[in-house]
Order: sequence, then structure tokens, then C-alpha cells
Amino acid sequence: MEISTKYHGVIEAEPKDIVHFQNGIPGFLEEKSFILLKLDQDSPFYILQSTNTAELGFVIVNPFQFFTTYEFDLSDNDKAQLKLESEQDVAVYTILNVKDPFEDSTANLQAPVVLNTSNNEAKQIILNDPRYQTKQLLFAEKVVK
Repeated sequence: MEISTKYHGVIEAEPKDIVHFQNGIPGFLEEKSFILLKLDQDSPFYILQSTNTAELGFVIVNPFQFFTTYEFDLSDNDKAQLKLESEQDVAVYTILNVKDPFEDSTANLQAPVVLNTSNNEAKQIILNDPRYQTKQLLFAEKVVK
């Protein structure tokens, strides 16, 4: 199937690669079908691209690559909704707010995207944890030139 994307133009996608958000994403409740695309070949960043709306693509990243102490528990309800059977099937991403310069970009640690990699069911989880912010600096320690 052909999908028009925000950053990659028109691409071919397999139905098996579609990520399904049963309840949509907060703020985009009608958007339930997405695909994960690498931003660049050697980049840790991905685009969570709507399959229906070309202009809707979120830059996301595995938060554990940038925040080594990041942790949270999934509720039984979330596990059931995602049909999770094993921890090995869990992938976690955070949506970025990309800034210019890129070093000022932030990650939304209060609302991670959790993906069941065995069935491509996904959900954005809203955490009630004061340790995490919606705009946490991605690069907490800036390199001084």
C-alpha cells in the first residue's frame, strides 16, 4: 500500500507493518493507524507517521538511550489492551518536540508510546509521575564548544 508521509514522501508499506492505536493518540483521537519509519539510516530517531494524514508525523526515540533511569509500570488494563504476553514484546518510545537548534529538543517522558512488537498494538500511556516532564531536555548536558 502507498502512504504519503511528512518526511519521506510517498512510500510503500506492508499491512503487517501498520501500528494500531485502538483509541488514537491524545489530541489525535481519530488517528489510529501509523507506521514507524527510521528518520535516517544511522539515526536513533524514528517517525511515527499517520497512514491517513501525510502531514501528521511525530519524531520519536527510545527514551532509554537518553534517560538511563527512566522507568514506569504498565497497569493491568494497559497490558490487556495491548494484549501483552511477554516483556520481550514491549518497545517504548517518547515523542519529541524538535527545536532549532536540535540540542534544545525535548522529550515527553510523561506520555510514552508503548508498542507490543508481536501484534503492533500501541498506546500512548499518560503517567502520573512527578519525576517526569512533558518537555524534558533530550540532551540534559550540553557540550560547550
